[in-house]
Amino acid sequence: MSKDRNYRFETLQLHAGQEPDPTTGSRAVPIYQTTSYNFNDAAHAADLFSLQKFGNIYTRIMNPTTDVFEKRIAVLEDGAAVLATASCQSSHVCAITYVSQAGEKMCTTSVLLL
Repeated sequence: MSKDRNYRFETLQLHAGQEPDPTTGSRAVPIYQTTSYNFNDAAHAADLFSLQKFGNIYTRIMNPTTDVFEKRIAVLEDGAAVLATASCQSSHVCAITYVSQAGEKMCTTSVLLL
């Protein structure tokens, strides 16, 4: 769904981040119940794992269903990108890793509220 058009928030909630399936015309986001993906050859796999090419490697890293979810939330929140995590703890690790650098100290309370 293109950001060029002036869609209302309600429409973006349902359709942002996904294009209809070109083969079937299906509008619903498919749920890919898989944990692994095929590679065309060893070079293709190497390009994906070295992040030289965009594509699916392993479901815990990214899958097409999660990709649509991340794109949709980015559009709804007017963000550049979104990272979906599987748990609150993993989101904390990502956030702390992003803002901290080697050698820095972190001060916190015994109770963290988000």
